[in-house]
Parts: sequence; structure tokens; C-alpha cells
Amino acid sequence: MTDHRHHHHPLAADVTFRPAVIEDAPSFAAALARNRAYMSRWEPVRPASFFTAEGQAARLAELLADRDAGRAMPWVLADGQGQVIAGFTLSRIALGPYLSGLLGYWVDAGRAGRGLATAAVGAVCEAARDDLGLHRIEAATVIDNAASQRVLAKSGFERFGTAPGYLHIAGRWRDHHLFQRLLHDDPPPS
Repeated sequence: MTDHRHHHHPLAADVTFRPAVIEDAPSFAAALARNRAYMSRWEPVRPASFFTAEGQAARLAELLADRDAGRAMPWVLADGQGQVIAGFTLSRIALGPYLSGLLGYWVDAGRAGRGLATAAVGAVCEAARDDLGLHRIEAATVIDNAASQRVLAKSGFERFGTAPGYLHIAGRWRDHHLFQRLLHDDPPPS
């Protein structure tokens, strides 16, 4: 399989979609700290260390090790200065008859409503199909996260169920809507 992980896509005049690198840790920390209150409704309760460059470096190191093992693929949206303004991660990538991954993402509140999330989810789906050979991407949203559900609907995802008590979010177990997008109908590689 050719390695397209290093491809960069300009998504807007000042925004690039590219693979995450360990050097992104400080700007991840800054963006997550800046968006902490805004994102707290949709996120697990995070320790203070999560919002530091050290905490993000540790998280990225784990993610990049998972990438190298074929289990995950992290991307970012970067602004004109190379600073992270959004994160998009495929995790729990599994091959064989399943051939799926789980999509998670966040976008800086100051950049919301510009269609960036929808464009980036499209780029993730393209990479998942063409580079990673996946058949399907799954995503889950807290049932009252309408903005995220609109992004998924615009990106060709279909809701296929609701999972009661799916994730511990903002201090309690929350029901989530489950979405999926089928990328192709080819059989798994033999």
C-alpha cells in the first residue's frame, strides 16, 4: 500500500489538512485550553495535564505509535502559521471482515460554521478509503450535539442506531447516536 500519510490538502485559503506530528503538541495544548469550556459539554472530564504541551506530547506519542501499528491515524487542520485549529482522528482501526475505524474530531470554536469540519471529514473518508483501504467509518455523537450530527449528515454518514450510556461525558454516562459511512463495496484483501 502506498503511504499517503504525508499528503497535505489546502482546505481553505488559510487552512491545511495534514497528518499530526509530535511537534504539534504545544499548539494542540493551546487550542484545547482555549476551547476547554466550549468543548466540555461533549468531552470526558480531562485532567489539568491534558491541557499542557507535555500532556499533549504524551497523547500524540501514543497516537503516533498506534498509527505505526496500523491502529489509528491522526490528522489536524492547521492555520497559516501552522498552528492546530482542529483535530480529526481515526482510531480502533481493525482489518479483516470488519475493515473499519472510529472517527473523532473537534474544531476550534472560533472557526466553527465555515464548513471546515465537513471538508476535513471528507478528506478523512478519502484517505481511509484510498490509503488505509477501509470499508467503513463509524462516529458517535452525544444525542444533543446537533452541530456534529449536521457535519456527519453532510459528509454522507447515516445514523444506524442509538447506544444508551455509551460514553462517560462531562461527568456522566451519556446516550449517543451512532453513525456510519460505507466507503466502498470491495471484499477485504485476501
